[in-house]
Amino acid sequence: MLRNSKSGYGWIAIAFHWTMALLIIGMLALGLYMRQLPQTEPATFELFQLHKSIGFVVLTLAVLRLFWRLVNPSPRLPAGMPPLEKIAAHLGHASLYALIFALPVTGWFMVSASPWGIPTILFNVLPVPHLHVPEALGSQEQAESFFKLLHEYGAYLLIALITVHVAAALKHHFISRDDTLTRMISTGPAKTDN
Repeated sequence: MLRNSKSGYGWIAIAFHWTMALLIIGMLALGLYMRQLPQTEPATFELFQLHKSIGFVVLTLAVLRLFWRLVNPSPRLPAGMPPLEKIAAHLGHASLYALIFALPVTGWFMVSASPWGIPTILFNVLPVPHLHVPEALGSQEQAESFFKLLHEYGAYLLIALITVHVAAALKHHFISRDDTLTRMISTGPAKTDN
């Protein structure tokens, strides 16, 4: 089953979910690690280039995933889920999507504003142009600091949301005993609600 059904996700949605989950968790870990490194080391430069390259992959996948979601709606939430949990689920997913877009874009703006003018070359092959940074943000240093702050705090917020997302999935699987988690692992028939 490639497409989603009313009761479960198809293989395309599942592939998007897990591929992006691995990339994003890897990017967050790499970002936290890079914060501790000396900025002038050649190895640090290479890690920043890798971080930027994977960031553009995440942004591309996010666009494709959002398009897929628009033409192929998600399955219904479990029938027995309380209304407040349904609202929280929708808000949580919307927030995850917003941050998945915001982090690569703020990173792109941060690099574009940098007075160092270091080019972004995806995987040392494809050059990416810098974005136009609004003059209202002040000097290049001020604009870079602004976007760095957004990027950094956005990453911490994404870590918190991912933690809540995983906790909610485990709660549904082990406490509510519904198919919320299993339908993102397999396209098999969904369990019936108890």
